[in-house]
Amino acid sequence: MNLKELSSHLGLSPTTVSRALNGYPEVSETTRARVLEAAKAVGYSPNARAQGLATGRARAIGHVLPMSTRHEMVNPIFGDFILGAGSVYSRQGYEVVISLVEDTGEEAAYRAIKARGNVDGVLVHGPHMDDPRIGLLRELQMPFVVHGRASYVTEDYSWLDTNNGRGFRRATDFLLDLGHKRIALVNGLEAMDFAHRRRAGYSDALAARGLAASPALMRSGEMTEIYGHASASEMLDGPEPPTAFLVASMISAIGVRRAIQERGLTMGRDVSVITHDDDLSYMRNGIDVPIFTATRSSVQNAGMRAAEMLLSLIENPGQPPLTELFEAELIIGSSTGPAPS
Repeated sequence: MNLKELSSHLGLSPTTVSRALNGYPEVSETTRARVLEAAKAVGYSPNARAQGLATGRARAIGHVLPMSTRHEMVNPIFGDFILGAGSVYSRQGYEVVISLVEDTGEEAAYRAIKARGNVDGVLVHGPHMDDPRIGLLRELQMPFVVHGRASYVTEDYSWLDTNNGRGFRRATDFLLDLGHKRIALVNGLEAMDFAHRRRAGYSDALAARGLAASPALMRSGEMTEIYGHASASEMLDGPEPPTAFLVASMISAIGVRRAIQERGLTMGRDVSVITHDDDLSYMRNGIDVPIFTATRSSVQNAGMRAAEMLLSLIENPGQPPLTELFEAELIIGSSTGPAPS
C-alpha cells in the first residue's frame, strides 16, 4: 500500500497523512494516532527518501572509521556496538552510512558529509585525549555523540562513556585485597581516553595502598591476542614476575592466559587475571561460571543508548549537550585467587 492508497483508506488528504507520519505539530494527536494505527495495521512503511524530501532530513546516521591497522576500530567490539545502535536506527526509520577514510583524511570526510547532507548526525568512535573531531563537528553544527570522552577537551559536547577509571580502580583493589602486590597492567593504546582513565584508576589504587606503579609491569598497545601473549610472556619471564594481571580486553586476556599456560602455571591459582568484558554476543565470558573475573559493561547497550541520544539531538535541535556515564560491574570468575605465598 502506498501513501495515496493509505490516504484514500482513511478518507484524509495525502498531505495530512504525510504530516501525521512525519510528526508535524499542526496535525492533531487524535488524527496522528489514527494514521499511525492504520499504517501499522496495513503494514505501511513510509519511503525514507520521500520522508527526507518532506522533512529536510536524510534519515541516516554517519560513522566515520579510519582504516589504519593501528587504530582501535580494528577491534571487533565495533560489531556489537553497531548492532546495538543499528537496532535503534531501524526502529526510528534511519539508515547507517559507514565511511572508511585514511587516518589523515578524517577532517575532509566530515566536511564532505556536511556538504553532501547525506546524514543527519554522526557517532564518534575512539576519542583521544585531545580530540580535534569535537571542535570540528561543533564548527560544522552537525549533531553528534561521542562514544567515550576526551579528557583535554573543555567545551561542552554530548558523550556516553563507561566509568573506566572507577572500574579499574575497583579491580585493582580486589587484587590487592587478595594479597597481590606485583600487579601488571596490559592496557590499550594510552593516547585513547579510555585507556588513559584505566591506567589512572590502576595507579590510584596502588598509591592508596602505598605502592608505586612500576614501569616494568605496564604495557600499552593495540588490544590483540598476540599483544596480550607477548606482554605477559615478557613480564612472566622477568626477574620479578607479576602474580596478577589487569587486562584491557577479553581478546588480550586470552593471550595472557596462553602465556600463563605455556609456562606450566594455572590461571587463578598461580597467576590471577582480571580483564574488561564488553559482554560481546559472540565471545561470552563462560556459560554458567565466568572464566575471567572482569569489569563488565555491555558495548551493545552502549550502542543503543548512544543512538537514542543522537536521535534525540536530531529531533530536538537546540537542546543542551547530553551526557551519560555507565558503571562497570565487577564479575567474579575463576581467573582470580589469593596471591601465592
